[in-house]
Formats: sequence, structure tokens, C-alpha cells
Amino acid sequence: MKILVCVKQVPGSNNVEVDPVTGVLKRNGIQSKINPYDLYGIETALSIAETYGGTVESITMGPPQAKAVINETVCMGAERGTVLSDRKFAGADVLATAYTLSQGIKKCGEYDLIICGKQTTDGDTAQVGAEVAEYLGIPNVSNVLSVDAIKDGRIFLTASLDEKNVKMSVAMPCLISVDSDVNTPRLPSYKIKKCLTGEAVDVLTFDNFEDKDEKHYGLAGSATQVERIFPPEKNDQKKNVTGTKEEQTLEIFELLRSEKMI
Repeated sequence: MKILVCVKQVPGSNNVEVDPVTGVLKRNGIQSKINPYDLYGIETALSIAETYGGTVESITMGPPQAKAVINETVCMGAERGTVLSDRKFAGADVLATAYTLSQGIKKCGEYDLIICGKQTTDGDTAQVGAEVAEYLGIPNVSNVLSVDAIKDGRIFLTASLDEKNVKMSVAMPCLISVDSDVNTPRLPSYKIKKCLTGEAVDVLTFDNFEDKDEKHYGLAGSATQVERIFPPEKNDQKKNVTGTKEEQTLEIFELLRSEKMI
């Protein structure tokens, strides 16, 4: 069984500048890390491979430095990974991102199972996984809480549907997006990290794809455009309330009402 995990490099801090023209994050020069939700996806893949047999690979889209997150998946146990990197991919919304990933996945080969984290911490859309599955023409299950069994070419899952959990089976190949309740990710192996070379990472660019229409990638291929994006305003103002319990209660009530919170 061949398993592929989609991962992403995200800012390691919430203190990130935004390009006022394009509306995208300025990622150059900031500390980055692997998307936390993707760690659960990697652990799920490795656990499945250990239980049922198979191989685990990873894939990401990003600048050349995104090799770091692929190397981290290798240190956790993946055999190798692929970086989709080209300036033509820059500025992509979720739709263009999903299309680029689908093209990269097709170029890498066929997989029995593709796993994504629930969402990313920089976009929080939780849409890319489902869109990748749609482009690949395979079934998709989101909010997976556990992988219960794999047999006869089907994967048996428990998924969250808001107010209840549902057990289901899905024919493979398919794509699943896992939630943070699915497991506890293992730590990367320091021994593997010390022996790691660039041989475990492949890089694919626009020229490697079968679809050479630039209108399908990056800003040009994005169906949505950000009208305005800005960091949240920090409010460190505070007010001490003194007096009797009745006086404090009344003052707090008036403050909340003046702020239109009640």
C-alpha cells in the first residue's frame, strides 16, 4: 500500500507582515515550521503502514526552503517526499493550491491513500484536502477521528459530523483529512536527522507538469482574491474595578453595555 501525506510549511509566529498589494503573507525571512495538523496526518500514515504494511511519502507546495518540512517527515519515518516549487505557483488561493497539488500527485505516481491534516494554521480554510480529492476524482472523508481497519481494498473510519460520530467504509484510492484527536504524533528521529541528505527530497516545477496553462496556477489560477487582510489589533488596555461587590457588579455591567457586549 502506498500512502502519501500532504504537508505545508507555515509561519512559526503570528507576527507576520502582509503584502498590501497582493494580500498574501510575506514569508521571506521569517521562522517557519511544519503545519501542526499535518503531524497527525504523518502519524496516521506511519501507523497504518506499520499495521497493514506499505510505504509513506510526503508532498508539499512552497518555496525551496519548504524542503525542511519534507525532511522532517523523513525524520519521522517517511521514505521520501516531493516539493512543488515554482514562482508561477505563488499567491495561490485554496483552489489553485489544490489544483497544483493534484498535478504534482499525478506526476509522482498512484497512491492507495492520501492523507491531509484537518487545516493549516495560516489559512484555516480546511478546504484543500477535499478539493485535491475532487481534482483527482477520488472519494474524500473529512474530520477523521480514527482509522479502524483496512481490508478488501476499503478503509474503515470513524469521522466527526458536528454533533455525532459516524462509522463508514470507503473504497481506496481515497483521501482523508484527519483531526487532532486521531493520535499523538511521534517525535522526529535525531539519528535519522544526523544522517539525512538531500537524496530523500525531489523537486518538481511548472515545467514538470502535464498542464502547461499558467492560468491554472498561482494568482492567475485563483478563483478568489483577498480584498483586504490585516493583523488583529492588540488591545492591552485594562481597568481595575474597586468598591463593594454591588458597586463592582454595576460598574462591570455598565462597561460591558458601553462596549455593546450586552
